Order: sequence, then structure tokens, then C-alpha cells
Amino acid sequence: MANDKIENTVYQNDNGIQGQYKNWFLEYASYVILERAVPAMEDGLKPVQRRILHAMKEMDDGRFNKVANIIGQSMQYHPHGDASIGDALVNMGQKDLLIETQGNWGDIRTGDAAAAPRYIEARLSKLALEIAFNPKTTHWQLSYDGRKQEPVTLPMKFPLLLAQGADGIAVGLATKIVPHNFCEICEASIKYLKEKKFELYPDFQTGGMIDVSNYNDGKRGGKIRVRCKIEELDKKSLIIRDVPYSVSVSQLCESITKANDQGKIKIKKLTEFTGKNVEIQVDLAPGISPDITIDALYAFTDCEVSISPNACVIVDQKPVFISVTELLKKAVDNTKNLLQKELQIKLGELNDKWHYTSLEKIFFEKKIYQELEKKHPTWEDVLLAIEKAFAPYTKQLKRAVTREDVIKLTEKPVRRIYKLDIDELIRQIKAIEEEMNQVQYHLAHLTEYTIQYFENLLKKFGKGRERKTEIKLFDVIKVQQVAIANTKVYINRAEGFIGTSLKKDEYLFDCSEFDDIIVFTRRGIMKVIRVGEKNFIGKDILHAAVFTKNDERTTYNMIYADGESGISYAKRFNVTGITREKEYDLTKGNDKSKVLYFSANPNGEAEVVKIVLSPNCSARNKELDFYFEAIEIKGRSSQGNIVTKYPIRTVKFKEAGKSTLEGRKLWYDQQFGRLNTEEKGLYLGSFEDENILIIYKDGNYEITNTELNQRFDTGKIILVKKFDPNKVITLIYKDAAKNQFTVKRFKIETSTLQTKFSCIKEGEDNYVEAVTTEEEPILTVETGKGAQVRKAKFKISKMVEVTGWKSVGAKLMDYAKAIQMHWEVAQPAAQQQPELFNDE
Repeated sequence: MANDKIENTVYQNDNGIQGQYKNWFLEYASYVILERAVPAMEDGLKPVQRRILHAMKEMDDGRFNKVANIIGQSMQYHPHGDASIGDALVNMGQKDLLIETQGNWGDIRTGDAAAAPRYIEARLSKLALEIAFNPKTTHWQLSYDGRKQEPVTLPMKFPLLLAQGADGIAVGLATKIVPHNFCEICEASIKYLKEKKFELYPDFQTGGMIDVSNYNDGKRGGKIRVRCKIEELDKKSLIIRDVPYSVSVSQLCESITKANDQGKIKIKKLTEFTGKNVEIQVDLAPGISPDITIDALYAFTDCEVSISPNACVIVDQKPVFISVTELLKKAVDNTKNLLQKELQIKLGELNDKWHYTSLEKIFFEKKIYQELEKKHPTWEDVLLAIEKAFAPYTKQLKRAVTREDVIKLTEKPVRRIYKLDIDELIRQIKAIEEEMNQVQYHLAHLTEYTIQYFENLLKKFGKGRERKTEIKLFDVIKVQQVAIANTKVYINRAEGFIGTSLKKDEYLFDCSEFDDIIVFTRRGIMKVIRVGEKNFIGKDILHAAVFTKNDERTTYNMIYADGESGISYAKRFNVTGITREKEYDLTKGNDKSKVLYFSANPNGEAEVVKIVLSPNCSARNKELDFYFEAIEIKGRSSQGNIVTKYPIRTVKFKEAGKSTLEGRKLWYDQQFGRLNTEEKGLYLGSFEDENILIIYKDGNYEITNTELNQRFDTGKIILVKKFDPNKVITLIYKDAAKNQFTVKRFKIETSTLQTKFSCIKEGEDNYVEAVTTEEEPILTVETGKGAQVRKAKFKISKMVEVTGWKSVGAKLMDYAKAIQMHWEVAQPAAQQQPELFNDE
């Protein structure tokens, strides 16, 4: 019995502890979610932010207040100490929306902290006073100590949460809403009210660029990529003029220095000149490409960061995950409801005002005030007499006359009444009636009134709040292509080892830590491995190199003897896709097979080799030449073509051959400003040793090679073509000094690569309007305005002679006349004379 009692007691205690833990933890989690970390749907504010704004409204007299005083005032409502209030206040002040600041408030770009609260000041901004406060539509509750009244939520007439953003970690969930552009929020609100489609994308104070292709409307699972803008100052240095959102200048510099120390990028010097504007200069090491370095900075440093939005808000005392579109719709609907309440309250106030003014008019006009001068026994009799005097005129009123109305009239000082006084009351009544009609009209057309409200917000506060972050689609940077070759690889051919730690053996090449290595052995085994300290491949390694996936140009030429039959085969093959660490047999599979000759050719070259047969064989001719160009390039698993049935003594290189491959086909991707072989964008042609011509809108041209790592600024380019020095270029540019369009035809006479040359007249605001390399270009120009627009065609080749690239050119037409220009390709049968404009 005693043991049973003990067991029951222990069980009850355990159950009690479990229950307490469950209740206490849930209460704590709920408190953190609802009262600390997650903003409310109605006003977009966390409790600490709401209490700060309420305290600032109480203190507001139009002048700045010390932040220390604001913190003290806020502590009457917020029970969590001055540190949390101060941090939240500084955070709101730095966002430059609801709080106007004075003093050193820090800098979100550099990461500098604000000065102490006693040194900095703040007041509510005009925007905050416009959108956030109205005691008549505010729901109130007692503060934590029961001494004060604080708002449950502020009557926020704007989607503040989208403009300000929010970031909070609660118990079991988190929220991250990135800020959006104020003007775009107003425009999207107007579109929603007009039942039109709208899109909203993040915008950051720090500027930079953003890829929103995976934004997912701000919901869980989405992702945005943010980059700073990197400009090429010259061929030896880069300049960074902004920072990605959530990254400070010091963090960015540290990440660049760290990447350099790890050998992922190679820079000479990093200098920060940040003052009013961000400016970080990156000086490159000798021989390092600026284009590759820009890619490497995005790949290996905080020049590019990924942010995962997770919009979570409090709705009806519960956390709800929501999209940016739904968030805006709910906020706009809430704004519409608040505006309706304000109009209804105003209409009620106007009704009361109209009623009292009408009473006052009747009171004086009908001389009811004389009842005050009569000798009534009591004050009650006076009031009753006045009420009775109003009885004939109740039909002129909208509601009954109350005792409060009568008392209020008796409190007015009685003096001699003139007709002018009555006329003034009539004017007041008419003005009130007009205002009431206006309010009733707004209530009847509430949607249009809300649209007008947002348009007014945009007009009053939109200036200076234009988008700062450029929306752009980012290209995918392949790490292997931009990583610096900072790792030395060594090889022990005899024992079959390859790796970075074999420093006593033969040096092979430099590569990056992200590269793969392809290896071939005398046995005919091929294997692709990661760069490592020491990897065993197999004895008698013939060839090792950095492996490039999907490389269809590198061709391997091989002659091997089959171990079973003794027959020698020759084969040519590419290696495009493989499985790492897997051995591939390039022979017929016999263990005694042996590679007699092997070469790797980066551009599909087919050499000539001299084959010497065994002197003991029965062949008449013991020496023969073999031409690899005679066999086709096939897959790596093909057995190859028979070379000879006789045993081979040696195979030696005799003569280099030419490439048997077609030229490399290149495309220019206008979206990313990249050259590629994946058929993306504009087809440029088939290239062997040729170069590319680029003509820029500012009148410069440049000849460059076909390296795929190059970056081109698509916004500045007007033409990208395969360069042919014999082709005539027809170019039309604006001569701003003469206010005319000038035309010229010329051939490129320079040959220096990656150097810009100007081919138009120098002058401010001069730019290239149109350019082509067609032999017989026809320019179509639309001129005139309205119904008098007419088209004219110019056969430029008949009008202008071919001159040098430095020539100024000839006048085509006045600048003001042109509306639109475009090229047409001349048809062989078209022999029409060009139609010229009459300058008169």
C-alpha cells in the first residue's frame, strides 16, 4: 500500500510538471510571437515600434526631442527596458519614413552605429502625421501597469509594412519582409483599387541590383539575389559604388580580403574612400582580367548575397504566412475602411454642427432668446419655455431639440442681434451643407476617394523616393571558370599518383580547388577526379589535364594495341560528360591492351604520325605514315579503326595537322551581355581566329576576342558583329552642336584588341542613332507630327562615299525632323533614287 501511494504521488508530480512545462512554454512562445517579434497586419508595426510612435505623438509640438526623452516616454508603455526601445527607434529613424532625424544616426551602408541617445534628436515626419494617427478611429487598451491608455494598433492608412520591411525571430517561427519602394506601393495600391494587375518588387536604400526571378511574391520558399554595382575604372582597377542590402562596407571589404587570402581572387590592393557615397577601389594584380575578377567577386565575396523572404504577420492574434500581393490588398482594404470611418465621423460632426447652427439661427431670428429676459419662476421654467418656443420650427431641423441643445444656447452671451448676424449664420449653414454633400459624395464613391488619397500621398511625399535598386536578371556564374588557378598539381607517372602534396615529384600545372582533372594511363584507362592531396590513378600515367565539362572541341587522338588479338587500332574521341572517380576503358577491354600513342588537341587538330613496325614481322613495308584526319571523331567507347595487324615497335609524331572541326559557333546574349555557345541570343557566326566588333552608343568602337568570360554592358552597346575588316560600316549619329543627324561610311582600320576608338565627332550629347554593316543599306525615316507623319527612304550607299574612320561625315537631316529610324536590307531589283527632304 505504501509503495502504491509513492508511485501515485510521483505520477501526479510528473503530470503536474509536464502540464506546467507545456503551458508555460506555450505562453512564452505566444508572448514572443504576439508581443515582440512579429508585426501586426493592421498597422505593420511591432509593439515596441507602435509604443514609440504613440509616445512621440504625445510629445509632438513640431520641434525635435532628445532621443533619451523619447525613450523615457516610451518606457511608460513598453516593459522591456531602454536598450530595446533605443535600438528600435534608431532602426526606424534610419529608414527615413516615419521619423525625421537630427544628429549622428549612424549609416546602414558603413555599419556605423548611432551616437548616444542624449546627443541625437527626432520628431515625427509629416508622412507619419498624415497616415498613422487619428484618436477618433483608434482602439485603446490599458498599458502594462494600468496607468496609461495605449493604442491596440495605430490607424495606419498606408501599407507601411511593405515600405518599411520587418525582420524578427520568435519561438518556432521567424518573419522577414524586405522593404519596397514607396512610390511603387502607392501606384500598386491605385492599380488594385482600379482592379488592375500589379507587381511589387523589393527596393533598398543601399541601391545595387536585384534579381527577382525567384521572389515568389515574398512567400516562404522564395529567394532574391542582390548585387552591388561593380564598374571597370580601367584595365587595372575596379570601383564599387554601393553595397548589397544587409551588407556593410566593412563586411564587404573583409569578404574581398578573405577571398584574396584564400586565393579565390587575385588583387593588388583594396582601398576604401567611402564618405557621403560608397566608393571602394579594387586594384588588380598584373595580368588579371577585370571581367573574370568581377565574376569572381560575385561568386566568392559578399558582392552578391541571397535573401530568403518569409512574410509572416499577426492576423486576429495568430501568426499567418502571407504573400506580398495579399499583404498589400489587405492594407489597402484597411486604409479604405479607415477612410470610410473618418468620413462617417466627419459627417456626424457636420450634422451636429449644422443642427446647432440652425438652432442658433432660429434662436435669434425668431427671438426665442427673449425668453431669457422674461421673469420665469425657476430656471427649469426658462428651459421649458425655450423648448416650447422651438416646437413650431422642429420640421426645419433634422433631429429633435434636446435639453443639452437648449442649455448650450443659453450659455451664449445675449446682445443686440442684427440682420448681418442672421445672414452670417445662413452662410455658415450653406457652407456646412456643401461640406456635408461633399462628404456624402465621397462615401458614395469610396473607391475613387481612396484612389485620390493614394495619389495625394504620391504627390506630396513621392519626390526623392524613386527606386534605387535596379531590377535585373543575373547570369549564372560558373565557379570553375572564374576561380584563380592557385593550386599546384604534381604527378608521379611511374607509380600512378597525382595530387597537390607530391611536391618532390614532377610539377604538372596550376588549377583551382574547384577544378576536375582528367587522367589517361598506358593501359588505356581514363578517369576524372577532384583536385586532392594524393590520388591513385594507375601506373604509367600518359596524360593529365584540367577537365572541362561539355567540351566538344578538345579531341583526343590515340593508337592502341589490343591485348587479345594484337591488332592495333586508332581512334579520335571527345570527352563531354562523365561520372567522377569512375574508370573508363578506352580499349576493347583486355587487361594486356596497351596505348602506343596519345595526344590531346584543344581545337580538334589531326596530326600525322610515323609508325615503325616490329622488325620480325612479315610485313613488307616496316614504316608507314598514319593521318588522323582520315578517321572520324566518335564516342570514347568506340573501338576505333584498324591501323595494322602487325605488331608495332614505335609510333612517333611526324607532322602537325590542322583542325578538322568547324569553327566555333558563338551567340551574344543581349540579356546578360555575354558570349556563349549554348545558342542563347543573337547568332554571331562561326569563329576560328576571327574577332568581334562592338560599337557603343557613345560613338566608340572596340575589337575584342572571343573569350567567353568577357562582360559587356548591354545598355551601352548598339551593335555586336563578327569583325570583318573589309566590311563597310554605315553609321548615323547626332551632332548636338549643329542639331543635326550626320551620316558616314567607313572601314575599321585599327587592329588593336580591347581598346576603344571614337568614330564620331567629339561633343557633349553626341550619340549613335543607327548603325549597320549591310552592303546596300536603306534607311527609313518617319518625319512630321500627327496626321502629317510621312515616311522617306534613303539609299545611303548612293549618297555617301566610303571615308576613313576618323572622318566627321555628311549632314543627313535636321535633328528636329526625325521621329524614328530603322534599316531595311536592299532588294536586288530595287533601283529607286533616294527621296530627299526639303529643309524648307
